[in-house]
Amino acid sequence: MAEILPIKAWRYKEELSQSIEELTSPLFDVVSAKQREALYQNPINSIHLSVPRGEKPADTAADLLQEWKAAGTLVQDPLPGIYVYYQYFRLPGSDREYCRKGFICHIKAYDWNEGVLLRHENTIPSAVNDRIDLLDKTLLNTSATHGLYTDPEFVLERYMDESIQSPLYVTEDYQGVRDVLSVIHDHDVIRHFLEVLESRQVLLADGHHRYEGSLEYRKKRMVANPNHTGEEAYNYHLMYLTNTEADDLRILPTHRVLEKIDLSDEEFLERLREYFVVTPKEDAYELNEVIVGKNWAFGLYLSGNAYKLRLKPEAHSLIDWAVPQEVKDLDLTVMHYFIFEKVLGIDREAQRDYPGLSYVRNFTACVSQVDSGKARLALITNDVSMEQVKKVCHSGAIMPQKSTFFYPKTICGFLFSSIKENEFISSDTACL
Repeated sequence: MAEILPIKAWRYKEELSQSIEELTSPLFDVVSAKQREALYQNPINSIHLSVPRGEKPADTAADLLQEWKAAGTLVQDPLPGIYVYYQYFRLPGSDREYCRKGFICHIKAYDWNEGVLLRHENTIPSAVNDRIDLLDKTLLNTSATHGLYTDPEFVLERYMDESIQSPLYVTEDYQGVRDVLSVIHDHDVIRHFLEVLESRQVLLADGHHRYEGSLEYRKKRMVANPNHTGEEAYNYHLMYLTNTEADDLRILPTHRVLEKIDLSDEEFLERLREYFVVTPKEDAYELNEVIVGKNWAFGLYLSGNAYKLRLKPEAHSLIDWAVPQEVKDLDLTVMHYFIFEKVLGIDREAQRDYPGLSYVRNFTACVSQVDSGKARLALITNDVSMEQVKKVCHSGAIMPQKSTFFYPKTICGFLFSSIKENEFISSDTACL
């Protein structure tokens, strides 16, 4: 099953790490344009490596990485370790403080058909290509993807709880989340982490594009290496692993916003009525509330008018996509099949990279984009449950792209991991 390895992380030098909050940045797929511009003003912020600018961004990042190494801005930790990462957070309307517990390590970049690492949603091709180019030029993982392993006995938590008492960093990030990082160097404990994961599958929660970038890069290097063994550094990927059995895993909904459609409002609503019960609503800001707990229900905000959509039960059997029942039953499958394919005429493959279709987590932002004229309509959806994610992963199928938003997001800048051979901890070395 899953082979993981400790890492010798590259981190900001001690003098800089005292102000680590000034060096961290959001992941490349969630950072806003305004946030980017503010972060770019700091010449050594991690965003210059994770979301580089310039005519050839990947080359720019590679050159900058070498400068930072040479100047001692980034220094490689002398010992391999498992890096423990806790995120303390609250959700709107609740006083409870959650703590998502996990650890960061290398994991072998398994092909999907190997059945070790399981995905649950589709990717957007252009985003994958960007990640391959960046990895190819820098040989650096700038941020960990988020994977899930299942351990009802919580055998690793006691080691993590002990380690987190001596943190390397404690900071509050852009989400208002308190992020804490520590490291485990004890060889026997590290071996225990490796042994526990040996018998587990891993579900990919977040970072499908970054993982697929590593996977495609591995394939590229395998073809070019006639002496490929599977143990080379390019076979591995940086991942943050958390336990599916913890009650601090939170998945938030990701809504859909369309800039334009080639139908009048009346034509669009009429076509929707073939499959949905369409109910006008007075207040757009209640659309996320009127669908809570209702199967195959969506909020629609169209040209300033609000509607609740509920699929007619007899229509569900019309879904003819070649996917398992677990996928057909998902709200987002219903949305993408009936609204995007049947009503708007956008076929399933074209939806993956459709111009003018954006994915927005913030409900209020969806309404604002329509009100401002930046978008024609917003489709509001419920969240996906952890149980649904598990069922889809184990079915071997995948959800529509951007189906889940695991909250909170990990941040970039605490550490980086290299897949240069002379900077990498091999499986032989890790198990000595």
